[in-house]
Amino acid sequence: MDWQTTSEDTVPSAPVTEADVRLLRARPPATGAWRDGDPAGGRRFASFGAFPTESGSELPGIRLAYETWGELNAAHDNAILVLHALTGDSHVRGGAGAGHPTTGWWDDIVGPGAPIDTDRWFVIAPNMLGGCQGSTGPASIAPSGYEWASRFPYLTIRDQVAAQVRLADALGIDAWAAVVGGSMGGMHALEWAVSHPERVERLAVLSSPPVTTADQIALNTVQLETIRMDPRFQGGEYYDLADGDGPHRGLALARRMALLSYRSPIELNQRFQRSWQSGVSPLGHGGRFAVESYLDFHGNKFTRRFDANSYITVVEAMNSHDVGRDRGGVEEALRTVTATTLVLGIDSDRLFPVDGQHRIARSIPNTLDGDEAIVLNSDFGHDGFLIETEVVGRHLRRLLDS
Repeated sequence: MDWQTTSEDTVPSAPVTEADVRLLRARPPATGAWRDGDPAGGRRFASFGAFPTESGSELPGIRLAYETWGELNAAHDNAILVLHALTGDSHVRGGAGAGHPTTGWWDDIVGPGAPIDTDRWFVIAPNMLGGCQGSTGPASIAPSGYEWASRFPYLTIRDQVAAQVRLADALGIDAWAAVVGGSMGGMHALEWAVSHPERVERLAVLSSPPVTTADQIALNTVQLETIRMDPRFQGGEYYDLADGDGPHRGLALARRMALLSYRSPIELNQRFQRSWQSGVSPLGHGGRFAVESYLDFHGNKFTRRFDANSYITVVEAMNSHDVGRDRGGVEEALRTVTATTLVLGIDSDRLFPVDGQHRIARSIPNTLDGDEAIVLNSDFGHDGFLIETEVVGRHLRRLLDS
């Protein structure tokens, strides 16, 4: 196999390994969530008390998993918050290993001498509330002694940012030198800058919209239904099932559907054309096109590191995104941002097209390049903000030097 594992939250250009092959030959677990008792890896944990949600529910307590790089200075004014995409986690930097199923998703951007230079900045990356890599989510144990599962409350982007605010307070960070987010992480970053402008000095919004549109909600809804329609989903009550008996088929299919919105037609057509996966013809003889096997590989691998209930929770949170809700509309809300802001989009992004980034840039008072977003030319579609690290890094350096 010679695919490259470039997807919305994996490391660009990481080749398929023998370990990958062995992993995929095993029966998938009922959940790919990190569980208490698993190796912590680089994670740290912060726990908090009762947490009310926008929907009117309350979690009796929450925990956020996070990782850090660099050192917080005496003034506590060199901290940068890095926020991950939909199915990412806190592991921005570092190798795969005990506790971390994948390598760092932004190794080229965060580190000593990198655009977000950890010799200068103290970088914090939390796993979002509702996620499944150490933060409280549906796979976490509830006070009943069982997983929250289908009882886990509906969360919004604003709920998830409220949890991040608690983390910042606990770490003694009154204001961020920068808040940086791509995709769903960009939604969180925007919400930070609007709801807490006094706490955000610089802002980077990468490949993210001001609202989740009807078209995007429609795409998300179909993905969620593929999970719910899997008979092994069992209404979300599947955690006691044996390996191979969980809702991995529905979750893998949802991932394959999502991957199509992360990549561009240009990239897929150039990369795979109409090639066959093997010498067996797909034209009625049982063979497969290479692009089919590529999607299957990534869908199946995803089930080893994610949880079906968590996928539903975080996608529904993404659907809630509207920075102008109850604030007089998008433009009025964005005018309250005081941070120096980088807004960047990808010209081939079919998940969050660049008109959304232009709308953000035109409304925030202080952007790096006037009232237009920076648009990168890339064949990689939405994933371009993770793959085109040289040019993305150059713009992040400009922001942090501003």
